[in-house]
Amino acid sequence: MLMRIGFVGLGNMGGRMAACVVRAGQKVLGYDVRTENVTAAGAKVAGSAGEVTGGSDIVLLSLPDSRIVEAVVLGEDGLLAHARPGQIVVDLSTAAPDSTTRIHGLLAERGAAYLDAGISGGAAAAETGALTLMVGGDAEVLDRARPVLDLFSANVFHCGPSGAGHTVKLLNNFLNAIALSATAEVMVAGKKAGLDLEVLLAVLNASSGVNFATLNRFPKIIHGDYLKGGLTNTLMLKDVNLYVELVARLGVASPNSAGPLASFGLARALGYADEISNTVVDAIGDLSGGVRLHTEEAP
Repeated sequence: MLMRIGFVGLGNMGGRMAACVVRAGQKVLGYDVRTENVTAAGAKVAGSAGEVTGGSDIVLLSLPDSRIVEAVVLGEDGLLAHARPGQIVVDLSTAAPDSTTRIHGLLAERGAAYLDAGISGGAAAAETGALTLMVGGDAEVLDRARPVLDLFSANVFHCGPSGAGHTVKLLNNFLNAIALSATAEVMVAGKKAGLDLEVLLAVLNASSGVNFATLNRFPKIIHGDYLKGGLTNTLMLKDVNLYVELVARLGVASPNSAGPLASFGLARALGYADEISNTVVDAIGDLSGGVRLHTEEAP
């Protein structure tokens, strides 16, 4: 069944998700500050977020942070000004849960529904429609949105009420940040110790040190392939800071946050701010005598 679907934010992730929806035969109305992103996804170009809202039954947001989400939703000619009863807004951004619940309440006053849906899987999963979604909001609203969400996801989890999806997303991203930054340090140490990095990874992946980075990132990084389309070091640092703010509000001690804050902060300071977060290994290598894991470029 054809639906009126809108996307606001068709960048690295949003563009890929929108393209999945278009490939499924649905028509998408999209708005992005870069018009070429909308056309590249196969969507019809809208002139504003408000125009997308006015022409869609379900609006999906994929934006960098809560500040921009609030500007798009609450600003002049934004979603809130055009929202109507029965409409669904799904926020696929990584955002602060307190901002999420505030927006949920404001849209509810206009009869519109709001789901917060953290995503995991990266650009490759977005490209193939195999993302994992962690959703907060009303279960009935999620059921209504599922036909669209299923077009770009393989797993959809209902995590609880409004804000729960973005909370789970921050918890997951923090674990990912720790795994990536710690593995980067270990691999630099292994290189300086003269170890065969293929063997080191094989051992780690058969032992208690195994994690997503050892399984999926570093087998390519050691051959010079830093992968494409993932979070930049700046965005990774932003997500870790959101986690720190979250646990501070909850009254949870966070001794483990110092590691990724230092690692991704270092990467940003050394000129890798807008590079994929896998380059954190090069930042650590820079301060370790100029170490690089690879001696050849990726094919």
